[in-house]
Amino acid sequence: MSGVPVRTRCRIFVAKTPKVLVRSYLFRKGLRFRKNDKRYPGHPDVVLPKYHAIVFVNGCFWHMHEGCSKHSMPKSNVEFWQTKLLRNHNRDIAQRAELEAAGWRVITVWECELTKAVRDERLVRLYEQIVEGDADSAE
Repeated sequence: MSGVPVRTRCRIFVAKTPKVLVRSYLFRKGLRFRKNDKRYPGHPDVVLPKYHAIVFVNGCFWHMHEGCSKHSMPKSNVEFWQTKLLRNHNRDIAQRAELEAAGWRVITVWECELTKAVRDERLVRLYEQIVEGDADSAE
């Protein structure tokens, strides 16, 4: 992207992050929410009090998305990465359980579900999960 000013490149990059894609879609659909609310465990990416729903947008590598090609253990410094990623994974499980115990519906959207090929389908399903209280809110 030579010849493109740094500010423009930053705006292009930020506009395409998974979290921004999800938030902008939900906002366009008329949903109003809080983002990164520190009052809840895990500082959820999207909090929808009206629907009593919380959305986490997780990176497949950092949150150990099982069965995903984007999650693989690094070949170097294996002990460090294994400890770090397992700690992330276990923390995610504990935070989810805490939120569910408090009565929240927790929905996880994975980075791999937001690739261009399947993005639209996943975002529609996310909207339905939020608004209709879909029972399939586990993933």
